[in-house]
Amino acid sequence: MKHRIIALLILIASAGIGFFVYSSERLDSNFNFKLGLDLAGGAHLVYEADTSGITEGDTDGAMNALREVIERRVNLFGVAEPIVQVEKGGALGRGANRLIVELPGVADVDEAIRQIGETPLLEFRLANNDFVGNERDIAGKSVDDLFTKTALTGRFLDSAQVIFDQNLGQPKVLLQFNGEGADLFAKITGENIGRTLAIFLDGTPISTPVIREEIKGGNAEISGNFTLPEVKKLVRDLNYGALPVPIKIISKETIGPSLGERSVAAGIKSGIIAFIAIGAFLIFWYRLPGVVAVLALAAYASLNLAVFKLIPVTLTAAGIAGFILSIGMAVDANILIFERMKEELKRGKTLYDAMHEGFHRAWTSIRDSNLSSMITAVILYYFASTPVIKGFALVFGIGVLISMFTAITVSRLFLFSLWLKDSSASRFLFGSGIRKM
Repeated sequence: MKHRIIALLILIASAGIGFFVYSSERLDSNFNFKLGLDLAGGAHLVYEADTSGITEGDTDGAMNALREVIERRVNLFGVAEPIVQVEKGGALGRGANRLIVELPGVADVDEAIRQIGETPLLEFRLANNDFVGNERDIAGKSVDDLFTKTALTGRFLDSAQVIFDQNLGQPKVLLQFNGEGADLFAKITGENIGRTLAIFLDGTPISTPVIREEIKGGNAEISGNFTLPEVKKLVRDLNYGALPVPIKIISKETIGPSLGERSVAAGIKSGIIAFIAIGAFLIFWYRLPGVVAVLALAAYASLNLAVFKLIPVTLTAAGIAGFILSIGMAVDANILIFERMKEELKRGKTLYDAMHEGFHRAWTSIRDSNLSSMITAVILYYFASTPVIKGFALVFGIGVLISMFTAITVSRLFLFSLWLKDSSASRFLFGSGIRKM
């Protein structure tokens, strides 16, 4: 009786989860499944990075830092699983390094550019002899003539915050560099006492302080005739990520879904057909245990879809394929259990003992097979170079975990709740194919 009550509760819970998935998809547009770029379309942006001021050996590091900054900036706006990747220039193509940004679900290109924003380029430059304060006539001199670039840029910035001058009460920006940046800042200030270390933002000097002493600890202040809103905006932009190299957009376009609604519908249709085909085979070949497996499979599908919404998982075509594949793999554990049960019944054991022994003997095989699948999913996810592969690995891994739960827990409860006394009828119901046990 206890098994039957728990099994009934699981059925009710699965039905409730299924209704939750269906109703939230229909009624709440903010809680729909998240679709990837190949299914939902989006914005495709190409930026070119100016790496002419970086030594050849540091280009890869600067481009990777640029990718991380842009990806962090995009993620702050809640874009679902953006693709941000570096396209390296040719052997002779200095300055041809590009950054490709794909934003699923963003149809307005201008809005996509706004979301990425004009992230500032922060630089520290030492003044040359031609620059003495703000009084020397510098007519006809370029910025590069007056200032020498240092290795210290926004790449080493850890955080920025608003502070106020204790005497004048004017707002300022306090910069905190990371460990590498702090050491570099201390070295620059220690070797250039008495020189002007100008702070540039997007190529414009915003502060020209004179180095009075070596500054340790990695702290720097940006002061000037700033209003409080200007300082807050500057701090916000710097915290979003100061670009290690300047970039300019060279291509922007809206791309339609490469597979589109027809592909989503085809994926749903194929999933339903796969479920029906697997269910029909299970019921034909395993009879009553097959019905139990179909119920467990329905619970498995409901739990999977609910998890996809709650995480949420961004579904791509590869992800949908992974889910459909996992439906077939989800019955693997049930088949192992049922085959072990058949062996025990052939040995003359009662139905109750055969079910107990079947689950016990099948567990090691189920554990090992699912563990190998999980290892595969983790390796795919960890080493994946694109979100498409990561999406497939994530969906696949979730499916393996949930299938273990439904096979060992749900199927077991359902079977024991339907336990029958030994008889020719019950033996037939627990038979296989066209044969009688």
